[in-house]
Amino acid sequence: MENSRTGPVAAVIALADRFGRVATDLRVSLTDRCNLRCTYCMPAEGLAWMPQPEQLTDDEVIRLVRIAVERLGVTGVRFTGGEPLIRRGLVGIVAATAGLRPRPRMSVTTNGIGLERLAGPLREAGLDRVNVSLDTLDPARFRSLTRRDRHADVLRGLRAAAEAGLTPVKINTVLMRGVNDDEAAPLLRFALEHGYQLRFIEQMPLDAQHQWDRHTMVTADEILAALKPFDLCPDVVSRGTAPAETWLVPGFVDAAGAPARVGVIGSVTRPFCGDCDRTRLTADGQVRNCLFATEESDLRKLLRDGAPDVEIAESWRVAMSGKRAGHGIDDPAFLQPARPMSAIGG
Repeated sequence: MENSRTGPVAAVIALADRFGRVATDLRVSLTDRCNLRCTYCMPAEGLAWMPQPEQLTDDEVIRLVRIAVERLGVTGVRFTGGEPLIRRGLVGIVAATAGLRPRPRMSVTTNGIGLERLAGPLREAGLDRVNVSLDTLDPARFRSLTRRDRHADVLRGLRAAAEAGLTPVKINTVLMRGVNDDEAAPLLRFALEHGYQLRFIEQMPLDAQHQWDRHTMVTADEILAALKPFDLCPDVVSRGTAPAETWLVPGFVDAAGAPARVGVIGSVTRPFCGDCDRTRLTADGQVRNCLFATEESDLRKLLRDGAPDVEIAESWRVAMSGKRAGHGIDDPAFLQPARPMSAIGG
């Protein structure tokens, strides 16, 4: 059977690499723009944003997501940025993705600004949950870190997400030495009190300024040491391909009544590359087989040249087959990607 638009209907071909890993988790960057200017991500003046004609249209995003789900075995889709909530077509993209069969799990990683307004519509469109970045509970420190006075907006966004049923609501926190590394315990206490799930993430070399320094990074071991007052217990549930190592917090339950957990993502000191199941699509239609890849594969050109689905799927498969064994941060020859995190997608 053949469709004139999509080409031959084919069996699902896994996005496997030569090390036996299979990518089933798609991260889709919808924009490189952001309404914050976090000091560890970009300069105060911002960056040279992607020209609009280079960005995938809503229909192009939806088509690539459909190819990933129907032809390549993707089962989870996370929309990222920059800041995905500023993408005008986000709700429609989520709704179209929810209509795919098999239906993938869907989430959004956001800074939370605008979430108060969009949580309900996103839930109605089919979004399952959200990850919200929050590095401090102090409004003044938030202004210093993000160069914007929007702390209250983030907190309202968290509440709106929980009320809309985008659960579990997860908080992503990056601790920085001498900046907010005294807030590990207060942030966990805040999350526990509100039924959110907190994930601490080691700072990675993905800043636009290329000023990351491993020697000043707050490590996973240091984070866990700061959480000793909570008497954390190792989680008996295997994390599988999830990036976070999780611990149970005795005496607390989450919003669903299950044992409360806290996670630590040790991307640098405790790499999980051997279990990685991610494939990444940038806002301009480039496949990245690793967050730290230095090469990309262009799917946008194939789209705009009229390639059928089967050809696009094969190009995507080839791009993933060449994935390296690990990110190589500890290798003396490691090169930080030319794109910063805001232009790659989380």
